[in-house]
Amino acid sequence: MSTEQGSSGPTRESKRSGPLVALTRWMENLGETGFAYLLLTPVFVLLGAIALYPLLRTFEMSLFTDLIGAGSGEFVGLDHYVSLFTGDADRWLPGSSTFLPTALTGSAIFRSALMVTLIFTFVSVFFETIIGFGQALVLDQDFRGRSWVRVAIIIPWAIPIVIQGMIFYLMFHPSTGFAADLVAALGIVAQENTLNDPSSGLIIVTVADIWKTSAFMALLILAGLQSIDRSLYDVAKVAGATRWQQFKLITFPLIVPTLGIAILFRTIDAMRVYGLIDSTAGCTAVPSLTCMVVATFTNQRGLASAIAFVTAGIIGAVVLIVVYQQYKEGL
Repeated sequence: MSTEQGSSGPTRESKRSGPLVALTRWMENLGETGFAYLLLTPVFVLLGAIALYPLLRTFEMSLFTDLIGAGSGEFVGLDHYVSLFTGDADRWLPGSSTFLPTALTGSAIFRSALMVTLIFTFVSVFFETIIGFGQALVLDQDFRGRSWVRVAIIIPWAIPIVIQGMIFYLMFHPSTGFAADLVAALGIVAQENTLNDPSSGLIIVTVADIWKTSAFMALLILAGLQSIDRSLYDVAKVAGATRWQQFKLITFPLIVPTLGIAILFRTIDAMRVYGLIDSTAGCTAVPSLTCMVVATFTNQRGLASAIAFVTAGIIGAVVLIVVYQQYKEGL
């Protein structure tokens, strides 16, 4: 009897367990890294779907005049993108009292917004990194009252953006502020109409962002500093290395990956700046890309979607560059 069953082929139980056994063996052969990626796959798929759908929807909207209006909208293809990068460019740099979105063509507005966003991002992230690095080095030392110093550094970061913007608005407003005359005397900002002057407004907004977000950089960099093995410094001291040599040969090389991540986070955030500008100098004086999206979305949703998609493309390019550099360093 048993011989007949064995000759009739695989049993029902073996049929059920066959794919499961094969899957188990495949997972065992993945190795530790492959198994970790396998467990993370559902999260990647979910996050990808959440992130990609709005991006694809934005690109679709940019191909029409108004895809979410009463009608279906007129299909215009890539006309919005062409119009953004062509046309008048006579007033695309900040520094003129005529720098108002309503007085410029679509391309000039976009170029102005792109330049303002890039200047704001580069300058603010550069100084936030320098200042945050310095703060993190101080906080990494053992000294009396270190906890209070940490709280004092974090306070600006804890203030809501709108309140922070109002603080700087009141500081530089002609009727209430004390900082405008003081800084104008140094030749840094315009003497009159400070908040409405594009160059002065950009400087004020950038300083406000540096004041607020340096603490965020300091916290990220401090986490990286405290992950460094302290025994390396003990060995360096025994070998007679100076503090500068310890920083150059131990601290800085080991903190570079953390710096890359911190700069990436801040760059992404700075490219999307809106609330701080709107509550301080206003989007008419300092029109960032996000300001342009908000300003044009009411009447030109297709154009607004094109600006938003280009902004997302720039951010995506920055992310890919940093991730590629991190990958190369990890090889």
